[in-house]
Amino acid sequence: MERAKAVTFLGTPLTLVGKEVKVGDKAPDFKVLDNDLNEKTLADYEGKVKVFSVVPSLDTGVCDAQTRWFNQEATKLSDDVVILTVSMDLPFAQKRWCGAAGVNNVITLSDHRDASFGTNYGLLLKELRLLSRAIVVVDKNDKVTYVEVVPEVSNKVNFDAAVDAIKKVL
Repeated sequence: MERAKAVTFLGTPLTLVGKEVKVGDKAPDFKVLDNDLNEKTLADYEGKVKVFSVVPSLDTGVCDAQTRWFNQEATKLSDDVVILTVSMDLPFAQKRWCGAAGVNNVITLSDHRDASFGTNYGLLLKELRLLSRAIVVVDKNDKVTYVEVVPEVSNKVNFDAAVDAIKKVL
């Protein structure tokens, strides 16, 4: 399934691949890699509120700022919340970036191998094989409770709305 012209990147319309995830849906499963090349799935975060902070690449200014913000602010909300930053960056690059940035409160996950997360959540940018910028909040029962797909990929997410969505499911 493809959604043509679903988002733009620097004004250029792009296609999102995969079924659009909506509030009320059961969170789709996925297979990604952590920084040590271990496969991770939705089940690895069972019983937690899962906040997927989806970014095209940690090596860009907006993605860097988004990940640092979640590292500092959102992780203060509750021990029941896990912040998962998902990108197409290689696990090695994610690990290097986290070390250089001092980011240790969020978990970075790489979707580079299968694009499983991007496809299953409808966030894979067909033309770039990167992920679109988005926030997806999933409650402890794996129900999607909040989705923000940023219309212009180079713009920031709505941090206040994301925090409000997290607080509603705690």
